[in-house]
Amino acid sequence: MSTPGKRSVGIVGARGHTGAELIRLIARHPQLELVFVSSRELDGRRVAEHNSDYQGELRYEALDAEAVAAKRADVVVLALPNAKAEPYVAAIDTAKSQGYDPIIVDISADYRFDSTWYYGLPELTRDQYRGQHRISNPGCYATAMQLAIAPLKDLLAGPPACFGVSGYSGAGTTPSDKNDPEKLRDNLMPYSLVNHTHEREVTRHLGIPVEFMPHVAAHFRGITMTVNLWLTQPMTLDAIKARYVQKYKHEPLINVIDDAPWVSHIANRHGVQIGGFTLAPGGKRVVVVATLDNLLKGAATQAMQNINLALGYSELESIPYE
Repeated sequence: MSTPGKRSVGIVGARGHTGAELIRLIARHPQLELVFVSSRELDGRRVAEHNSDYQGELRYEALDAEAVAAKRADVVVLALPNAKAEPYVAAIDTAKSQGYDPIIVDISADYRFDSTWYYGLPELTRDQYRGQHRISNPGCYATAMQLAIAPLKDLLAGPPACFGVSGYSGAGTTPSDKNDPEKLRDNLMPYSLVNHTHEREVTRHLGIPVEFMPHVAAHFRGITMTVNLWLTQPMTLDAIKARYVQKYKHEPLINVIDDAPWVSHIANRHGVQIGGFTLAPGGKRVVVVATLDNLLKGAATQAMQNINLALGYSELESIPYE
């Protein structure tokens, strides 16, 4: 049970990097209380021993789908690998007949292509929120791509080509080549160079074809997204930048700058930097660079924005920004 006056939140998959960031955000939220954190690997251990931002007595639990539904939290965040969310959603849907209909925020890709779920990239989709209790959190790469492309979407002559580089935290905690610091040392590792999930995700939600080439690098966190855009008509650099400034002038988490943003400047920060606007001769080809922290605006921060939106709180409650 949560404290009177507070809304209860549970996290499934709390051992991962995103789960840890969510615990920090929830711990500092004045209206939310963490009531369960599910992790098989950490079952029985105190959350406070693994996350210094949480000061309570809550312990990790190994909860199956039915046990999660039985907790009756107001918000359930599914911070699981892809293709793992369905049993939890099904168990909660079954509990609807008993009057339990929580907000579910799924951080995986499982429901990003399901039109019955709200796709929660607030800066671009908040006007489509109609009180849905099923929210799909966008992918980290997909967030960077969409924010970098959206201001020029209606002027494009062809598919944007997006070259993305992520820190290895984006590969999760299950050991693989893509999160092995030794294999990444002095290396840049390309993978899934066509038909990546995030390529299809952006194509669907922006409504235009997009080409995406992901890579993983030796740094731990942060994404650099360099986007090549061909325009139908020549434009000046000032006019291009003005479109970005106008689009995001009321968005505190998006900072439009002149210089190309550095990933080292965005790590551990909740926002996005977009800049490096470069125009090729002839004025019809522009290159734009976006950076964000894949664990924050690419995952946990965005989830908190969506939780706040769904519960009627200020969208940036508990999210520090400059």
